[in-house]
This record gives sequence, structure tokens and C-alpha cells, in this order.
Amino acid sequence: MRTTAPSRPSLPAPLRTSVHALLAGRLRRRLAGAELPRHIGLIMDGNRRWARERGLPDARLGHRYGARHASTVLGWCESLGVRHVTVFVCSAENLERRGSEEVAFLMQVIEEVLARDLAGPHPRWRVHLAGDPAGLPDSTARALAGAVAATADCPTGAHLTLAVGYGGRQELVDAVRGLLHAHADTGRSVRALAEELTAGHIARHLHTAGSPDPDLVIRTSGEQRMSNFLLWQSAYAELYFCEAHWPAFRELDFLRAVGAYAARKRRYGA
Repeated sequence: MRTTAPSRPSLPAPLRTSVHALLAGRLRRRLAGAELPRHIGLIMDGNRRWARERGLPDARLGHRYGARHASTVLGWCESLGVRHVTVFVCSAENLERRGSEEVAFLMQVIEEVLARDLAGPHPRWRVHLAGDPAGLPDSTARALAGAVAATADCPTGAHLTLAVGYGGRQELVDAVRGLLHAHADTGRSVRALAEELTAGHIARHLHTAGSPDPDLVIRTSGEQRMSNFLLWQSAYAELYFCEAHWPAFRELDFLRAVGAYAARKRRYGA
């Protein structure tokens, strides 16, 4: 599925809020009993553009607003019973190509969100990581590892994977490397591995091993590309592209994405 949300007409704020609530309620009722995604991937795009359009003094502030909004969107997932969510926080390319000040600001925001929203005394989500922590500042790597440990016994059964410093191609390289190392320990030849190799062998060495593949991937800000996100895992995912920048992504937009998924007959490549 390749869907782009329609552009929005301009309405006065009070009327816009009332219409939003009415439409969101209608969509929630329509989703009752529908087949919903078990796992949703979120590409949170457009934080800086949103900040610039709002006239904020520093476009980097969009990252802070976007991080706070992520907690709200996780609440929407909870309300629909979605038990697996993977959030593309930042790519390996982001860390390499953006300025050091912006990267430092983004890492600070990540650490704040971990401490405030995810790793508290009553966690709602069990945190998992995808990406290479070696490319992160020590404080951020420690905060991420701490969140994983603090939420390991989360009783809700909800799983949140944070893709930080992540790249889908590198993940495949890591998976193949891990598979080769594991096979080398058996003392058997590489030829033997080649003859018996299956997709399952590789999947067991991915960063997301143990999690179901995403059923639905949502990307905000109007961009229609995957940007190296969960390339292997999203082979059969339904894709939904929304024009709204991430901090302006509404519950109505979210419900439309899930509704579009529910209306599809999935073919898994057939």
C-alpha cells in the first residue's frame, strides 16, 4: 500500500478541534473489530521543518517537540492494542552528516525522553534497541542500555524498539557477519552454510530478532521513501505517507493510517 494523506483545509482553531474530535471518534468506531496491525513502524520526519514553519528561534527545538509527541503517539498505539512499535529516532547518516551541535542536542533530547517517559518506576513499554551504540556518545549509550535494563520486566506485554544510529543495510551486514561467526564456531565449511542458508537464519541475527515484522510503516512530512529503515523486516509491510510534519501528526492522521491498513487485503508478495 502506498498512501499519501490528503492535504487539510484551513479552519479556525476551535472548529478544527471539534471536527478533529468528531472524525477521530468516527474512525475509532469503524476500527472496532477490524484486523489491526500487530507491529507499527514510525518514521518521525519533519521536526526541523515544523519548527521553521512555526517561527521557532532554533530549528533544533523541533526535535524536542517531536520527542514529546512520540509519547502521545505511543498512547494512541496502546489504545488500539498495538503491542509492538519501532520508532526511527535517528539514522547512522544523521549522526555522520549533521552538525556536531545538532547531534549533541538530539542526543540530549533522547536522554531526557528515556528518563522522563520510558524508564520510570512504572514502565508501559519494554524497550529494545536497534542500531550501533558504538557510534553514540557514552552518556546516550548508557541511558539507552539503562532503559533496556529498567524495562526488562515491564508487565504490559508492549514492546518498543528505538532505532538510534540505525541503518538497514548495516543491520544486514551485521546479521550476515553474526551468522558467519556462529557458523565458524561449528567447524563446518562456508559451503555447507551456503547450501542450507534460509531467510530464517539471517532473521535470527538481525537487531530486531524476536520481534514480529512490521505490518504498517507510517512516515510523516510527505516524504515517500524508506530511508534505510527496516529494509529486511518491511518487505511485506503496508506503507502510509502523511503530509503532516511529525510534531503536527494528529490522532486523526494516525487513525486514518490504521484504517487504510485495515481496509487492505494483504498479499505478502503474491
